[in-house]
Amino acid sequence: MEDWQRELQSSITKPEDLARELGVDPDAIRDVMKEYRVRITPHVLKQIKEKGDAVWKQVVPEAVEGDDLLAAADPLNEDADSPVPHLVHRYPDRVLLMVTNQCPIYCRFCTRKRLVGKPGFISKGDLDRAVDYIQRHPEIRDVILSGGDPLLLTDDHLDRVLKALRAIPHLEIIRIGSRVPGSLPSRITEKLCAMVRKYHPIYMNLHFNHPEEITPEVKRACERLADAGIPLGSQTVLLKGVNDDPEVMKRLMQKLLACRVKPYYIYQADLTRGTNHFRTTVEDGLAILKAIQGHTSGMAVPHYVIDAPGGGGKVPLLPADYLVELNAREAILKNYEGRVFQYPQVEPDKVSMTPQHANGPFKILNNGGDE
Repeated sequence: MEDWQRELQSSITKPEDLARELGVDPDAIRDVMKEYRVRITPHVLKQIKEKGDAVWKQVVPEAVEGDDLLAAADPLNEDADSPVPHLVHRYPDRVLLMVTNQCPIYCRFCTRKRLVGKPGFISKGDLDRAVDYIQRHPEIRDVILSGGDPLLLTDDHLDRVLKALRAIPHLEIIRIGSRVPGSLPSRITEKLCAMVRKYHPIYMNLHFNHPEEITPEVKRACERLADAGIPLGSQTVLLKGVNDDPEVMKRLMQKLLACRVKPYYIYQADLTRGTNHFRTTVEDGLAILKAIQGHTSGMAVPHYVIDAPGGGGKVPLLPADYLVELNAREAILKNYEGRVFQYPQVEPDKVSMTPQHANGPFKILNNGGDE
């Protein structure tokens, strides 16, 4: 057994563990834990500084989870978009392959709260069926491994999955979505990295929600993956009482960049049963994005998206007042400081801007350059 597996076995999983380690009343959350599993790794437990802090809220169960019964268990309608077990085919050229229901920690706001925590990893038969489906659909060029968390598969099991996928001629990109580097960094071994690099191009999107999650151990894990040639992006869920604050979110994005993780998505919380107490307004998300834009490197600005309920896919949002007006003659723009600029539209019979256009009635934006 490897060190990371021993650490995982030492995780908090029972009401009595929560009572002993965190002083939680076990009777208050026993019913919730019957419905939704709990796992808190020793690494994450060390990051909890006080009751109700940002890390606590993400992993410690609350009775309120049992009060939210009206929302859908499968808000993104993934089951309806699943042509074979464990595979979701929603977008034209890519599929999601769920290889396990196990996670290093069970986030209280998880979209797949209905599934995670159940035992088991993808079987050879189900993997064969998923691979056969992808082989029969040459339009699929990108597969995302998810779950649960793919990095909880053993090296040998993950190797078999990657090898089977990489043998498909038209499959160009393999992506892995993972919470492991931030919650079980001991899993990111040199052996794992050496195995994964055999199957490039591999990308990873890593889940982080608060700057306190970026510990020295986490930074080393991210750097080890980056050194293996794996481009890293981040996925963050906007959560009430956790990161619904512009300064917190900006600090998180800056810390991620310092770990060689490119901020990719901020998700509006999904309409998942048992998670309503985490939801913010969409205006909150737009205000956060506006507060980040222009006040830090463009590299640190993620996309803000809503995964449309019912399986509509990701819809990007931007603060509406960036584009003040758009017509055939010009675009009127407002920048992060609130200053207004005019940008002339290209004239149909002109291939370049003449000097009189450049110095005429329009106020032209400075050429961008590097930020």
